[in-house]
Amino acid sequence: MSNVSIKDNLAVVQQQLSQAATEAGRSPEDIQLIAVSKTKPAEMINEAVLANHTAFGENMVQEAISKMSALNNIDNIEWHLIGHLQKNKVKFCPGNFQWIHSIDSIELAKKLEERCALKQQNINVLIQVNLSQEKSKYGVQQLDELFQLAETLHAGQWIKLRGLMTIPAPDLGETSTRKLFEKLRMWRDQLQNELDAPEITELSMGMTADFQWAIQEGATMIRLGTAIFGSR
Repeated sequence: MSNVSIKDNLAVVQQQLSQAATEAGRSPEDIQLIAVSKTKPAEMINEAVLANHTAFGENMVQEAISKMSALNNIDNIEWHLIGHLQKNKVKFCPGNFQWIHSIDSIELAKKLEERCALKQQNINVLIQVNLSQEKSKYGVQQLDELFQLAETLHAGQWIKLRGLMTIPAPDLGETSTRKLFEKLRMWRDQLQNELDAPEITELSMGMTADFQWAIQEGATMIRLGTAIFGSR
């Protein structure tokens, strides 16, 4: 067992989530906490499951799949791929991940749709938006690019477009970070309206350093690793 109390950390984070939601005039139930378990062993995920947590975020497909097999006796885990999805790893996604937060190209969307059709498995997807326009990050940057990708996903039978995800540049400060979160929310609302797609509801934004701001701006999913599992 790790010397970090994952159960206690989860309780603290849930308390902070509830407080931030209440201050924003929102219901805590509308915000899903995704425990970012990348680089952490299966035993730590198991500890979190024992503390009644079920949603986990992984960065690397292969690493996640080895944890899935180690924890395959637990049937209610919801796996989220939050890292970049390489095209040659698409084949492993249907049936393993329930959510992919990082769709960033039409080519990737089409490959995933084909693979899901083959496996007869649905996947919920989010489009990754690179609002900070950082060279080191993936994601669409322009609204027209977003719409083209969203239309491709929306036309898919097996992939379900559910919302948007972003990772702001670090150290922007509260005002600039919140502006980016607000912009993501506005883009989601535009997609929802113009595609007439009420199911496009999700905003995956906010990590350990900025999740309170993200909740203020309408996040429906926050991705926390360090606050739950301790530093890497």
